[in-house]
Amino acid sequence: MSDLSEIRNEIDATDREIIKLLEKRIGLSKKVAFDKMKTGKKIFDKERELEKLSSVKNIVNDPANASDIKKLYEQIMSGSRKIQYRILEEEGQSMLFPYDTMEEVPKKNVKVAYQGIPGAYAHIALRKFFGRDTFEFNVPTWKEAFSAAANGSVDYAILPIDNSTAGSVAEVYDLFNEFQVYIVAEEYVKIEHSLLALPGTELKDIKTVISHPQALMQCKKYLENHQDWRRKTCSNTAISAKTVKEDEDKTQAAIASVEAGKIYGLEPVETGINHEAKNTTRFVVLSNKRCFLKNADKVSIEFETPNEKGALYNMLSTVVYNDLNMIKIESRPLKGSEWNSRFYLDFEGNLSDSKVRDALRGIYEECINMRLLGNY
Repeated sequence: MSDLSEIRNEIDATDREIIKLLEKRIGLSKKVAFDKMKTGKKIFDKERELEKLSSVKNIVNDPANASDIKKLYEQIMSGSRKIQYRILEEEGQSMLFPYDTMEEVPKKNVKVAYQGIPGAYAHIALRKFFGRDTFEFNVPTWKEAFSAAANGSVDYAILPIDNSTAGSVAEVYDLFNEFQVYIVAEEYVKIEHSLLALPGTELKDIKTVISHPQALMQCKKYLENHQDWRRKTCSNTAISAKTVKEDEDKTQAAIASVEAGKIYGLEPVETGINHEAKNTTRFVVLSNKRCFLKNADKVSIEFETPNEKGALYNMLSTVVYNDLNMIKIESRPLKGSEWNSRFYLDFEGNLSDSKVRDALRGIYEECINMRLLGNY
C-alpha cells in the first residue's frame, strides 16, 4: 500500500472520530436551546463565544494551527446557533409577526398610486398588472407614492425598484426605511425608448433632448452619436414628452415610450434607441397591509449589521445553511452613521416553509433592525 493510501486511511479513521464527537456536540447544542427557551436567554451569546474561541486557541498544541482551528470553531458555533434557531421555530417561538395570506392581489376597483403622469413607465406597469378597472392616482414623487400607500389613501402604490441595465433605484430602496409598507407583488416591464418629437420634426432639427436621468443613461450609446445635443433631465420620461408637446419647439425631443408619444401627440423620430434590447425594469406593488400571497416564492427583507468582521457573512450564511437561493443583495448608506450600511436582501421561499422561517430567525437574532418587506 502506498504512503498516500495509508494517510487517507488514517484520515478516514480520524473523520469517523470527529463525526462522532460532532454529533455529540449537536446533541448538547439542542439541550442548550431547550434550556434557553425555559430561561428566556438569547441564543446568540457573543461574550460566551469570544471566551470559547479564546480558550480553543489556548489549548492548541501547535501555535501554527491556532488560527485555522479558531476559524473552524467559528463555523461549528455558527452551525450550533442555526440548529438552536430551528428548534425555537419548531417549538412555536417564531419571530415572525402575524400576517395574513391571500390567493391573489385584488385588481378591480382598487386605488393605485404611481409616480409621474399618464404614459410613464410606472403607468404602463400599473395597467399591465392591474388592468384598466382601477382608480389611478398619479403623484409627482416616489416619496408621495410611498406615503399614499402607507397612510391608506390608496390601496396600492407601484414603483420601479431595479433596472436590468441601470441597476437599482436607490431612492426607492431608501424610502422603505421611512414608511411602513409591504411588497405584495412585482411586475416586469420591457423598456423600449424612442426619440419623440412634434409631428414633422426631422433628426437634423433636434438640438435638445429631454428625459429622466436613467433613460438618458440607458440611451448613452445612441446619444454619443449626437454629442452636439444639449441634454436636460426631468423627473419622468412621460413628463419629457409632455414638455416637448407644451413647448411646441421642434428643436426639442423627448426620450420616452411610444405610448407616451401617442398620449401627448408626438411622433417617433427613431425607435428602440436604448442600447440594451433586453432592458427591463422591475416594479413592486406596495400595500400598508401585512398580507402576502399564499403561493409567494420570493422573500424581501432589510437589516443592518454590527460594524464588525464577519457580520454580513454570518447573516448570509444563514440563507445558505437553509438551502435557500439568494437572488439579490443591495446595500445603502445608513444615515447618521459613517461607513455603516443597511442591506436589502431577496431570496427564494415562502413564509410557510420552515427553512425560510429558520433563516429569518437566524438573521433577526444576529442583525440590527431586521424588517420583513414582503413575500410575493
